[in-house]
Amino acid sequence: MGRGRVELKRIENKINRQVTFAKRRNGLLKKAYELSVLCDAEVALIIFSNRGKLYEFCSSSSMLKTLERYQKCNYGAPEANVSTREALELSSQQEYLKLKARYESLQRSQRNLMGEDLGPLSSKELESLERQLDSSLKQIRSTRTQFMLDQLSDLQRKVCMKTILLSFAPVYHLLQYLTLLTNLYMSLV
Repeated sequence: MGRGRVELKRIENKINRQVTFAKRRNGLLKKAYELSVLCDAEVALIIFSNRGKLYEFCSSSSMLKTLERYQKCNYGAPEANVSTREALELSSQQEYLKLKARYESLQRSQRNLMGEDLGPLSSKELESLERQLDSSLKQIRSTRTQFMLDQLSDLQRKVCMKTILLSFAPVYHLLQYLTLLTNLYMSLV
Protein backbone atom coordinates (compact mmCIF):
# COMPACT_ATOMS: atom_id res chain seq x y z
CA MET A 1 0.00 0.00 0.00
CA GLY A 2 1.52 3.33 -1.06
CA ARG A 3 1.61 6.56 0.80
CA GLY A 4 -0.98 9.17 0.00
CA ARG A 5 0.07 12.44 -1.53
CA VAL A 6 -0.07 15.52 0.64
CA GLU A 7 -1.34 18.71 -0.93
CA LEU A 8 1.45 21.26 -0.73
CA LYS A 9 0.01 24.24 1.06
CA ARG A 10 0.72 26.00 4.34
CA ILE A 11 -0.44 24.01 7.37
CA GLU A 12 -2.83 26.27 9.27
CA ASN A 13 -2.67 24.51 12.66
CA LYS A 14 0.42 25.86 14.43
CA ILE A 15 1.20 22.67 16.38
CA ASN A 16 0.78 20.44 13.31
CA ARG A 17 2.97 22.86 11.33
CA GLN A 18 5.73 22.68 13.98
CA VAL A 19 5.56 18.88 14.16
CA THR A 20 5.69 18.60 10.36
CA PHE A 21 8.61 21.05 10.23
CA ALA A 22 10.56 19.02 12.79
CA LYS A 23 9.91 15.70 11.04
CA ARG A 24 10.70 16.99 7.55
CA ARG A 25 13.75 18.91 8.78
CA ASN A 26 15.14 15.76 10.37
CA GLY A 27 14.41 13.80 7.20
CA LEU A 28 16.14 16.40 5.07
CA LEU A 29 19.20 16.47 7.36
CA LYS A 30 19.34 12.66 7.26
CA LYS A 31 19.16 12.67 3.44
CA ALA A 32 21.97 15.25 3.26
CA TYR A 33 24.13 13.09 5.53
CA GLU A 34 23.36 9.95 3.52
CA LEU A 35 24.19 11.72 0.25
CA SER A 36 27.54 12.88 1.64
CA VAL A 37 28.44 9.39 2.92
CA LEU A 38 27.16 7.26 0.04
CA CYS A 39 28.42 9.47 -2.78
CA ASP A 40 31.40 11.10 -1.06
CA ALA A 41 29.85 14.46 -1.91
CA GLU A 42 30.46 17.74 -0.15
CA VAL A 43 27.03 18.73 1.13
CA ALA A 44 25.95 21.88 2.95
CA LEU A 45 22.39 22.45 4.11
CA ILE A 46 21.02 25.56 5.84
CA ILE A 47 17.51 25.73 7.28
CA PHE A 48 15.85 28.60 9.14
CA SER A 49 12.64 27.90 11.02
CA ASN A 50 9.81 30.42 10.92
CA ARG A 51 11.05 31.60 14.34
CA GLY A 52 14.50 32.26 12.90
CA LYS A 53 16.26 29.29 14.50
CA LEU A 54 19.16 27.98 12.42
CA TYR A 55 19.62 24.31 11.58
CA GLU A 56 22.60 23.33 9.47
CA PHE A 57 24.53 20.36 8.18
CA CYS A 58 27.93 20.39 6.53
CA SER A 59 29.78 17.26 5.47
CA SER A 60 33.12 19.05 5.41
CA SER A 61 34.92 20.49 8.41
CA SER A 62 33.76 24.06 7.79
CA MET A 63 30.49 25.49 6.52
CA LEU A 64 32.31 28.73 5.67
CA LYS A 65 34.78 26.91 3.40
CA THR A 66 31.92 25.15 1.64
CA LEU A 67 30.09 28.46 1.13
CA GLU A 68 33.27 30.08 -0.20
CA ARG A 69 33.70 27.19 -2.61
CA TYR A 70 30.08 27.63 -3.71
CA GLN A 71 30.61 31.35 -4.27
CA LYS A 72 33.74 30.72 -6.34
CA CYS A 73 31.94 28.22 -8.53
CA ASN A 74 28.75 30.21 -8.77
CA TYR A 75 30.04 33.75 -9.13
CA GLY A 76 33.41 33.27 -10.81
CA ALA A 77 35.87 36.11 -10.31
CA PRO A 78 37.46 36.82 -6.91
CA GLU A 79 36.18 40.43 -7.01
CA ALA A 80 32.67 39.07 -7.27
CA ASN A 81 33.37 36.83 -4.27
CA VAL A 82 34.25 39.83 -2.11
CA SER A 83 31.12 41.72 -3.10
CA THR A 84 29.05 38.56 -2.73
CA ARG A 85 30.45 37.98 0.75
CA GLU A 86 29.68 41.58 1.65
CA ALA A 87 26.17 41.22 0.24
CA LEU A 88 25.71 37.99 2.20
CA GLU A 89 26.91 39.68 5.39
CA LEU A 90 24.64 42.67 4.74
CA SER A 91 21.70 40.37 4.07
CA SER A 92 22.43 38.43 7.26
CA GLN A 93 22.69 41.68 9.22
CA GLN A 94 19.36 42.88 7.78
CA GLU A 95 17.73 39.55 8.61
CA TYR A 96 19.09 39.79 12.14
CA LEU A 97 17.75 43.32 12.55
CA LYS A 98 14.32 42.25 11.25
CA LEU A 99 14.20 39.31 13.66
CA LYS A 100 15.37 41.50 16.53
CA ALA A 101 12.66 44.09 15.77
CA ARG A 102 10.03 41.35 15.56
CA TYR A 103 11.21 39.88 18.87
CA GLU A 104 11.05 43.28 20.56
CA SER A 105 7.60 43.91 19.08
CA LEU A 106 6.33 40.58 20.42
CA GLN A 107 7.80 41.33 23.85
CA ARG A 108 6.11 44.75 23.83
CA SER A 109 2.80 43.16 22.82
CA GLN A 110 3.11 40.61 25.62
CA ARG A 111 3.81 43.36 28.16
CA ASN A 112 0.80 45.30 26.86
CA LEU A 113 -1.43 42.23 27.22
CA MET A 114 -0.24 41.96 30.82
CA GLY A 115 -1.25 45.62 31.39
CA GLU A 116 2.31 46.96 31.40
CA ASP A 117 3.85 49.82 29.36
CA LEU A 118 0.47 51.15 28.21
CA GLY A 119 1.56 54.82 28.35
CA PRO A 120 2.99 55.14 24.82
CA LEU A 121 -0.06 53.51 23.19
CA SER A 122 -2.48 55.64 21.17
CA SER A 123 -6.23 55.61 21.69
CA LYS A 124 -6.74 53.28 18.70
CA GLU A 125 -4.05 50.89 19.96
CA LEU A 126 -5.67 50.82 23.39
CA GLU A 127 -9.07 50.09 21.82
CA SER A 128 -7.54 47.29 19.76
CA LEU A 129 -5.87 45.87 22.86
CA GLU A 130 -9.18 46.07 24.74
CA ARG A 131 -10.99 44.20 21.93
CA GLN A 132 -8.28 41.55 21.91
CA LEU A 133 -8.52 41.10 25.68
CA ASP A 134 -12.34 41.00 25.52
CA SER A 135 -12.17 38.33 22.84
CA SER A 136 -9.70 36.28 24.90
CA LEU A 137 -11.84 36.68 28.02
CA LYS A 138 -14.97 35.55 26.13
CA GLN A 139 -13.10 32.49 24.86
CA ILE A 140 -11.90 31.64 28.38
CA ARG A 141 -15.38 32.10 29.82
CA SER A 142 -16.90 29.99 27.06
CA THR A 143 -14.39 27.20 27.68
CA ARG A 144 -14.99 27.37 31.44
CA THR A 145 -18.79 27.36 30.96
CA GLN A 146 -18.59 24.35 28.64
CA PHE A 147 -16.42 22.53 31.17
CA MET A 148 -18.89 23.28 33.96
CA LEU A 149 -21.84 22.19 31.78
CA ASP A 150 -20.07 18.93 30.99
CA GLN A 151 -19.46 18.32 34.70
CA LEU A 152 -23.09 19.17 35.52
CA SER A 153 -24.34 16.81 32.81
CA ASP A 154 -22.11 14.04 34.17
CA LEU A 155 -23.38 14.60 37.71
CA GLN A 156 -27.01 14.62 36.53
CA ARG A 157 -26.45 11.33 34.72
CA LYS A 158 -24.94 9.79 37.86
CA VAL A 159 -27.83 11.04 40.04
CA CYS A 160 -30.34 9.66 37.53
CA MET A 161 -28.65 6.25 37.54
CA LYS A 162 -28.60 6.15 41.35
CA THR A 163 -32.27 7.17 41.46
CA ILE A 164 -33.17 4.36 39.07
CA LEU A 165 -31.15 1.85 41.08
CA LEU A 166 -32.72 3.02 44.34
CA SER A 167 -36.22 2.79 42.86
CA PHE A 168 -35.58 -0.85 41.93
CA ALA A 169 -34.12 -1.71 45.35
CA PRO A 170 -37.49 -2.63 46.98
CA VAL A 171 -38.39 -4.81 43.98
CA TYR A 172 -35.00 -6.50 44.20
CA HIS A 173 -35.44 -7.19 47.92
CA LEU A 174 -38.96 -8.52 47.29
CA LEU A 175 -37.63 -10.86 44.59
CA GLN A 176 -34.93 -12.09 46.97
CA TYR A 177 -37.56 -12.70 49.66
CA LEU A 178 -39.81 -14.59 47.21
CA THR A 179 -36.87 -16.68 46.01
CA LEU A 180 -36.01 -17.51 49.61
CA LEU A 181 -39.63 -18.51 50.33
CA THR A 182 -39.76 -20.60 47.16
CA ASN A 183 -36.54 -22.38 48.10
CA LEU A 184 -37.82 -22.95 51.64
CA TYR A 185 -41.14 -24.31 50.34
CA MET A 186 -39.33 -26.58 47.86
CA SER A 187 -37.12 -27.93 50.61
CA LEU A 188 -40.17 -28.75 52.73
CA VAL A 189 -42.04 -30.50 49.96
